[in-house]
Amino acid sequence: MARNRPIPSGCCASGDSVGIRAERRYYINYKLMKKKVKQYGQQLQQGEKDRRRVLKDFSKMLDDQIEKIVLFLLEQQGILASRIEKLGKQRAILAEQPDISAIAELREAYREVGLDLIKLLKFVDLNATGIRKILKKFDKRFGYRFTDYYVTTRSNHPYSQLQQVFKHVGVGAVVGALSRNLADLQERQGSYLSIYDQPSTALKDPIIDMINSSVDKLTRSTNFLRFLGQHALIVGEESPSTAEEEEIEDQKYHFMSLMLNLVNTFLYMVNTYIIVPTADDYSVSLGAASTVCGVVIGSMAVAQIFSSVYFSAWSNKSYFRPLIFSSIVLFLGNVCYAMAYDMKSLTVLIIGRLLCGMGSARAVNRRYISDCVPARIRMQASAGFVSASALGMACGPALAGLLQWKFKIYMVTFNQSTLPGWVMAVAWLLYLIWLWISFKEPNRATDVNDTQQNPPSVQRADIEQLENGLAQPLLRDSGSKQDEDEDEEADESEEGAHDSRKPATSIGSAYRLLTPSVKVQLLIYFMLKYAMEILLSESSVITNHYFNWNTSAVAIFLAILGLTVLPVNAVVGTYISNMFEDRQLLMVSQIALLVGIIFSFKITSTYSVIQYVGSALVTFVSAEVLEGVNLSLLSSVMSSRLSRGTYNGGLLSTEAGTLARVVADGTITAAGYLGIGKLLNVTLLPSLVICATSIACTFLTYNSLF
Repeated sequence: MARNRPIPSGCCASGDSVGIRAERRYYINYKLMKKKVKQYGQQLQQGEKDRRRVLKDFSKMLDDQIEKIVLFLLEQQGILASRIEKLGKQRAILAEQPDISAIAELREAYREVGLDLIKLLKFVDLNATGIRKILKKFDKRFGYRFTDYYVTTRSNHPYSQLQQVFKHVGVGAVVGALSRNLADLQERQGSYLSIYDQPSTALKDPIIDMINSSVDKLTRSTNFLRFLGQHALIVGEESPSTAEEEEIEDQKYHFMSLMLNLVNTFLYMVNTYIIVPTADDYSVSLGAASTVCGVVIGSMAVAQIFSSVYFSAWSNKSYFRPLIFSSIVLFLGNVCYAMAYDMKSLTVLIIGRLLCGMGSARAVNRRYISDCVPARIRMQASAGFVSASALGMACGPALAGLLQWKFKIYMVTFNQSTLPGWVMAVAWLLYLIWLWISFKEPNRATDVNDTQQNPPSVQRADIEQLENGLAQPLLRDSGSKQDEDEDEEADESEEGAHDSRKPATSIGSAYRLLTPSVKVQLLIYFMLKYAMEILLSESSVITNHYFNWNTSAVAIFLAILGLTVLPVNAVVGTYISNMFEDRQLLMVSQIALLVGIIFSFKITSTYSVIQYVGSALVTFVSAEVLEGVNLSLLSSVMSSRLSRGTYNGGLLSTEAGTLARVVADGTITAAGYLGIGKLLNVTLLPSLVICATSIACTFLTYNSLF
């Protein structure tokens, strides 16, 4: 910023030409507000103040703090604009009298402005974090929904200063000016095109990339790749990497190993859904009711509840060995599934599916992308993970529709029921061979050695200037034990300075990190997975009973549903999510899902194909939109301690979704005892109740979802 009054940037490295230090008065006074919250609690207990007076005083104090931030933000934006204007005059002179060395110096001057803009954006982000924390602290101490009142009255007001902090728009002009001038100063090899004549992606300046990343974090803008990546809860908010860190990441990264993880993801999803069109016929051929298909399909999910935990823990030590184990178990599981027909054993059939669930290595696949893929391509890898899952979901039923042959070799029967098992067994055997030959275990010693030789303070010195120094005024004074005790007393669940970066060490510790808004997000995830599993798992039984569809027709129907995943996410991730807030989309998609469930009920004496297919499409598409928005929002409101380690947010969401599938498949089998004629309505009723409950919970926590 301007040298006479720079923005706060923490302690600068010695020799820094700017020589700036953080000034506390520009930040939200988080320490003072914590003390005020404690004082208000004591005053309420002693009867010195009533609740209404406390709310009024605290609101005014918070308004003053936010106004201080906003005015400083606007002032600094003006200073940045003034600096760019002065540099523009220099650029105009150089346009008439070109000088290569002067152009290089001018480009660096523009980049310095860009770095100062990044500092300003991080300043805003830290203050936004402080506002969120103090609102949550107030609600927790007083048991009052102050956040609802404050966010509603301030964010929707035409003169809202709160929106300037969370959804500021003035920085766009500064970013545009920097982008245009830096682009004009690049060597264009005779091209006279303006940046407005080419896509913005053509600009490769790292400063512009860093600015755009900071702006995206504040405004929650997104794109298709980021939206898909958030489905996997892999892509987090990342800081710029140093050259040393990028070199370490490159040493761990191996393209073929990444491809093997994505193929594992694809094959597992194919394995999950390839039996859905034929599971009811297979159950009947073994002497069971067609609705036992719920147990057959759901047994894989039952085992996955446990496999997700031990695979996540195993990935702390190795990636290769758990993938080998997964492939072997899945091969054996599919052989058992296929052999159950000739053995006339429903038990062997279920054991086969349990083994398939025990081989679920999705936790390893996700962890590999998070830990071993360089940050610059992690977003694309995460999108690949989700795309592989979606394609596997579509290919599974489609492949089942093609496997309509029937023949015997010796005593082994091959038909539409057993061929899915045999085909997947061969696929996993070939994958196992490819894995053994091509996978490269990353060198975990690299992290340890580098940490010992190059302490983090040296590796990340530049980043600390942008982050750690800025954070100090927002936090308590270093060495103040009294403040630490007060903070822990005020909110025991809040992360302390010492443990704020440690991952959760157990399911219990992970659960204690869940705020009410995160719990609601997990409930929504449970609900949408339950509704989707009911729709998919009972589709063969329902369509055969009401419409006499054969296996091929069911397979085509399920494949079409699966193929809607990527187009729907492309539209939502590219356009809709940038037009509306995540919480707005969350509420609307839940209501649309509720409508789809309601129209799925059989109310009259007739039940048409149009009603079933139309309601199924509404239900499935709404659930897909809801899943993307839900996980996008979850990745924003979830504690940073749940972004890594064994018991991470990805594991928690996987467990919630898998549990939903188990309950849904169990519901189908249990409802089958009432008769197939009642199956549809009986299984839809829990979906209706859970969906209505999740909508109510979303409404109650709506203003904390920011």
